[in-house]
Amino acid sequence: MSSPVEQNEKEASSASTSSSADVTVPTASKSTHVPRSSYASATRPNTASSTFSDPFASPESSRPPSIRPPLSPSSSHISFPQGLGLGGATNHVPRSVLNSSASRDSNLLGSPTAYGFSSARSSAARMSSATNSNSVYGVVPNSVSVLRHKAPRMKSHMLKEGEEVPKPWTEKKNPRAAISYWMVWFVFFLGVGGGAFQCYVQYKGVRIDKQPLCMVLDEQFDNPDKVFGEGGTFYREVSMDGFGNGQFEMTTASQNNSFVKDGKLYIVPTLTSDNIGSNAVFDQTVYNITGCTFNKTRPDNGFVLRQGERVFDVDGYVKACSRVSNATSGVVINPVQSARLSTIKSASIRYGRVEVRAKLPHGDWLWPAIWMLPKDNKYGVWPMSGEIDIMESRGNGLRYTAHGSNYVQGSLHWGPAPTLNGNPKTYSWWSNKRESFADKFHTYTLEWTDKWLRISVDSRLHTLLDLRFNKPFFDRGDFPPIISNGSSLVPLPNPWADGSNATPFDQDFYLILNVAVGGTNGWFPEAQGDKPWLDAAANPAHDFIKAIDKWYPTWPPTVEDRAMVVDYVKMWKHC
Repeated sequence: MSSPVEQNEKEASSASTSSSADVTVPTASKSTHVPRSSYASATRPNTASSTFSDPFASPESSRPPSIRPPLSPSSSHISFPQGLGLGGATNHVPRSVLNSSASRDSNLLGSPTAYGFSSARSSAARMSSATNSNSVYGVVPNSVSVLRHKAPRMKSHMLKEGEEVPKPWTEKKNPRAAISYWMVWFVFFLGVGGGAFQCYVQYKGVRIDKQPLCMVLDEQFDNPDKVFGEGGTFYREVSMDGFGNGQFEMTTASQNNSFVKDGKLYIVPTLTSDNIGSNAVFDQTVYNITGCTFNKTRPDNGFVLRQGERVFDVDGYVKACSRVSNATSGVVINPVQSARLSTIKSASIRYGRVEVRAKLPHGDWLWPAIWMLPKDNKYGVWPMSGEIDIMESRGNGLRYTAHGSNYVQGSLHWGPAPTLNGNPKTYSWWSNKRESFADKFHTYTLEWTDKWLRISVDSRLHTLLDLRFNKPFFDRGDFPPIISNGSSLVPLPNPWADGSNATPFDQDFYLILNVAVGGTNGWFPEAQGDKPWLDAAANPAHDFIKAIDKWYPTWPPTVEDRAMVVDYVKMWKHC
């Protein structure tokens, strides 16, 4: 029984004998002869016929036949359309040529199977034979040969003779590698556990005031008539004495220095020379400040004890309410005017909460502050009765080397004598690295109980001061046992002996808002930021105003940037 290939060859041979003449079809290497009669009679399929046996039947397809048409004994020619590698118009090749080529291709394809042909030869060998043979599958007329791509051979995983399969699980493990492996996991879980424990401790350690709070003051500055004046929220303190710090400003009741605008409170420093002239500041002028409040804001209304007798402090009154400029002595009238506002007549608390939202001023040697003083000085004069500084800062820029406007500080002042202050043990600060606290509003908060006190800005995470009242302040201060009273050495008394661990911070305090300028108490350290005065000089205020060309250009011309602007003030006390 012959194979399909042999049958095709016989059919192709019988069909080729009926041809009478040949037409030569050129190829890339040699010519192929095709019967002329077949060549002349060969036409493209006619799909435009107007006569159909069935009007609903589809016409014959106009698609050109494929390059490998099925071998049929009924046809002795095959067409190769243009564009399939033969070039030019349709070309016709006799069936005998195809059969002879098929016989040669049988060597390439191998023996037939139920699913095609077996790979009797390698792909490379078949492609080589196809290229070199004179058939339509090799080089075709006026065209580049179309070759099959060589399929990649799969990588063999067969073991070579004598080669053993590796079995790493049977090998003995390196104990050092095992130790290193488990050590990594141990350190990982140790870090996770340690972090979780620290978070828990910090969470439990955050002190929260759980006492009920009652609102004492809620000033939103939406009604200017209720801020100042009789029965107003804030009292304007008027003085020229420097408030014990040698400050260079005088505080006034003028609306140039404190006013309400657009729902906000402004505290603005201005030059005294703008009111009385520059010459008057330096020489031959007596200045009596209007509305001096010395006898209203000083302890015991300005009365003091002298030699056991209660008398009015006349010297203190003159210093606070009047000044005479003299060019010879170097005494000048306070060169700057500002404001100091307090709630001494409207609100005070003992334990509770205070919130002030404010934007600080720009300008060298400005000293903005939000702070509290005791209402009654229960334990004696300053600092024996204490002072709470919720916020203090400096108007100097970020380059100032002694903490400029990007720092805010919270602190407590306390001591058993006027010359002893425990402040260095109870102060701290918060800082912004690249931003001034004068650039936008921030909220300054005091939380105060009989067990602890905390001062923060914007969040409890930004703590200025966090202090537990876990031991008496007299013991906390490490004060000397002996002090001088001016004439002899005496034992240091303890003014808080009958108090608690919170004493002297166990009495009513009222709130103060102010913008000071300069001073001689060390708030502006010597030799920092081209400081134009010395604290120990005879007339520091004179030296300060003489250097006005250096510092005044740093004061912004706009009120919004030069002033301390307050958005709201709130105070609560324990109910």
